[in-house]
Amino acid sequence: MNTFYVWTIGCQMNFADSWRLERELGRLGFREAPRAEDADLVVLNTCVVRQHAEDKCVGRLTSLKGWKRRAAGRMLVVMGCFVGDEEALLRAYPYVDLFLKPSDYVSLVHYLCDHDLLPRWDTDALASPLREDGEVPVSMHVPISYGCDHHCTYCIVRLRRGAERSRPLPEIVGEIRSLVGRGVREVTLLGQNVDSYGHDLPPPAGRERPPHLADLLHAIHEIDGLYRIRFLTSHPADLRSEVIEAAAALPRVCPHFELPVQAGDDEVLRRMGRGYTVAQYRDLIARIREQVPGCSIATDVIVGFPGETEAQYQATFDLLEELRFDAVHVAAYSVRPGTPAARLPDDVPQEEKERRRQAIDDLQARIVGEINAQFLGRDVEVLVEREKKGRWEGRTATNKLVYYPDEDRDWQGRLARVRVTWAGPWSMIGEVVRKA
Repeated sequence: MNTFYVWTIGCQMNFADSWRLERELGRLGFREAPRAEDADLVVLNTCVVRQHAEDKCVGRLTSLKGWKRRAAGRMLVVMGCFVGDEEALLRAYPYVDLFLKPSDYVSLVHYLCDHDLLPRWDTDALASPLREDGEVPVSMHVPISYGCDHHCTYCIVRLRRGAERSRPLPEIVGEIRSLVGRGVREVTLLGQNVDSYGHDLPPPAGRERPPHLADLLHAIHEIDGLYRIRFLTSHPADLRSEVIEAAAALPRVCPHFELPVQAGDDEVLRRMGRGYTVAQYRDLIARIREQVPGCSIATDVIVGFPGETEAQYQATFDLLEELRFDAVHVAAYSVRPGTPAARLPDDVPQEEKERRRQAIDDLQARIVGEINAQFLGRDVEVLVEREKKGRWEGRTATNKLVYYPDEDRDWQGRLARVRVTWAGPWSMIGEVVRKA
């Protein structure tokens, strides 16, 4: 067994976990295969936050049944939020060798060792981004906490990932310092609820309270060579004023907020268990925009939640039209077994859910098109992440995707000043501004 393939679907946390797993397997002597069919070891890192995502996971898992049986010694591993009742999963998928909880890739290494597929000493020092080997991308996702303490009635994440567990602040700072030393120029701090980071940690020596996200932002901001800091995903009930102030005061903290509203009606929010009202959310957005002028804000919305009337849906639509977000991630509600909302009648027809979802998509395309059109002729600062199809690709601090051509210079990992010549709803095109 010497080749591997990792298939990933879902949130940024899953992709961060897969990146770390891939590095660990590479350190242990495995080579990455271009396709699952060419690998000895296949890992599926899964998501079940929506029925559509779960269906994709089931389809991928089922498609590998023949691959597993065609050759002896192949190994199939499933990790992520698909892994709930392991006994039931083993009965349904007896050809899977190992089921792992979300973010628990370390157990795979121990399993390989225990089954004599790796030398035992290899588990003495599991890889982490702190190791000074392997390539790193320009922008990295860095988990700062796992799990969630909220009880949103529709969400299966807490059931699968458990209660919130924050990583120690010095550990995170050390990891990011190492990454920056190897070429990372932007980090995105990840948490299921990034705003509540640190509440479960002990107070540092000489302090009366645990660290929180604003403390972490200030500590990371001091790292030389780091250009940008992002964080997601926020919860409207937990976003502290100190975090908004940090985004306003610290130049390296990107003025971009991911702040899911989910619905624009108080009764729907109550049934969702969100813990805030529309008025409170509207006030929070106003405070952010007042304190961080020119910021961008993205949100998430669920349409067709049990009992959502046409009037309640219209209230959500109207709120989005009023607040004019830079991005809206909209999804049709799907029942997640085991959640409190699963006990409610799923009484909005699927066709109506899709109509509502599409209407919000169309609204947002218009709004963000109008927002981005304001950049025409303006210069923006872009952190360049890669070259793609003959053009350089990067993002502004407000998370706008920008492309521009330049064959004369390698821009990867650099900050470029780009004049916008075309602006669409999902990306912009420009030309690099050359200084004399």
